Amino acid sequence: MEDKKVKQMRMTASSLDGRDFSNMNLENSDFSFSSLKDINFNGANLRNAKLRFSSLDGTTFRNADLRNADLSFSSLSDVDLTGANVDGANFSFTSQEKSFRWQDFSLIGIIQNQGWIGTLVAVILGAVILYGINAIVYFTAEIYYTDEPIRIKLYQYLILNNVVAGVCTILVTQSFTFWLDMILKRLFVKHLILSVIVFLVNYLSSIALYFVFGTNIVKNYNAKYPTETAHNAPWYWYMWGTIVVANVFYYLSREGKQISRKISDQEYQLLNLEKLKTRAELDALQARINPHFLYNSLNSIASLVHVDPDKAEEMTLLLSKLFRYTTGRKTNEYFDTIENELEMVETYLQVEKVRFGDRLKFTVEVTDGELRNLEVPKFILQPIVENAIKHGISRMADQGSIVVKIYEEDSWLHLCVHDNGPAFPDTMGAGYGIRSIQDKLKLLYGDDAKLELHNNPKSVNIAIQKSAIQQQQQTAHAVPS
Repeated sequence: MEDKKVKQMRMTASSLDGRDFSNMNLENSDFSFSSLKDINFNGANLRNAKLRFSSLDGTTFRNADLRNADLSFSSLSDVDLTGANVDGANFSFTSQEKSFRWQDFSLIGIIQNQGWIGTLVAVILGAVILYGINAIVYFTAEIYYTDEPIRIKLYQYLILNNVVAGVCTILVTQSFTFWLDMILKRLFVKHLILSVIVFLVNYLSSIALYFVFGTNIVKNYNAKYPTETAHNAPWYWYMWGTIVVANVFYYLSREGKQISRKISDQEYQLLNLEKLKTRAELDALQARINPHFLYNSLNSIASLVHVDPDKAEEMTLLLSKLFRYTTGRKTNEYFDTIENELEMVETYLQVEKVRFGDRLKFTVEVTDGELRNLEVPKFILQPIVENAIKHGISRMADQGSIVVKIYEEDSWLHLCVHDNGPAFPDTMGAGYGIRSIQDKLKLLYGDDAKLELHNNPKSVNIAIQKSAIQQQQQTAHAVPS
C-alpha cells in the first residue's frame, strides 16, 4: 500500500468508526474528542499524535509507532497494541478493561476484570462471605458468653445442623458432578437437578437431626421465649443457603476443570510444537548430510573415469548399493540399529578403498554382539569416517588405517573412529560433519551424550548413556511415530 503522508492532520471531535488508516503517516495528527472505534491503525506512524478524550474501543495498533503519542482520558477497551512502539506515550486516566460479553462469562475472569461488572460481583461475594463469617462469630460469641443453658443448646443444635448441611451439600455436589456432566448438556438443567437433589438430601437430614437432637431443645426454647419470632420463619428459608453453596461449588469445580484442561491442552500443544521443531531440525541435518556425501563420492568417481574405468564402475555399483540402503529406509525415523549403521559405513569404506587401493586399510570391531541391536541416530558414524578419509588418509603417502570400534564402558556406549592420519590441530574448529553430529546428539539426548576429539591416539569418540538409548527404544516401540 502506498504510504500516504498526512502532516499535522486535524480531526478533532470527528466520527471515524471503522476506518482504515493502516500504514499511513499520521505524525502530529490531532484526533482529540473523536470516536475511533474499530479503527485499523496497523503499522501507522502516530508519533506525537493527540488522541485525548477519544473512544478507541476495538481499535488495532499492531506494529504502530505511538512514540510520545497522547492517549490520556481515552477508552481503550479491547485495544490491540501487539508490536506497537509506545515509548513516551501518555496513557494517563485511560480505561483499559475488556468489554464484557455474556458468552465469555467466567466468575474468575469477571472478578479479575477491573470494570464495573467485575467490581459489582466482587462486592456481592465479599458481602456474602463477610455475612457468613459474622454469623459464625456471632453464634460462637453467644455460646461463649451467654449464661442461659436453653439458648446455648439451641445455638449448639443450629451449629450442628449447619455443619451437617455443609458436609452433605459438598459430598452430594462432588458425587453428582461427574454424572451431571456426563449425562446432561444444558448447564441450566444441571444446576436445576443439582438444586433439587441438594434440597431433598438436606431436608431429610434436617428432619433426622430434629427428631434425634432438636425436639426437646426447640420445645424448651419456644416455651421460654414465646415472643421471639426468628424461629417461626418458614422452614424452606433455611434451604436456600445449601442450594446456593452447592451451585457455587459446582460452578467453581467446573471452572477449575476447564482451566486444568486448558493448561493440559496448552502443555500438550507445546510438547507437540517442541517435537515438531526437533523433527524439523533433524530433517534439516539429515537433508544436508546426504548431498554432502554424494558430492564427495561423485568427485571420487569422476577422478577415476579416465584413469581406471573398472574401478570407476566398481565405485558406482558400491555407491548404488549404498544409496539403495540409505533411501530404502523411512525418512521420518531418526534411529537405526548399530548393525545397519556399520553396514553403511563398511559400504562407504569399500567405495573409498577402490579409490585409494592399498593406501587404505580398515577394520570394524564390536566388542559385544548384543550392542549391534542398540539403536543410534542415523548417519552418526559416516560423517566421522568421511572426515578421517578427507583430512587424514588422503594426506598420507604411506598406508592409512581406519578402525571403527564399538564398545560399552561404565554404562556408556562408545562409538569410536581411529585413524593414523595427521593429528588434530589445537586450534581446529569443528567442521560441518562434526557440528551436525553434535547438534543431532544435543537434540536427541541433551546432556546424556557427548562428542570428544583425541590425539593420543587420534580418534573421534561419541559417548551416549546406554540408559538413554534403551529409554528411546522403549518409547519408539511403545508409541508408533
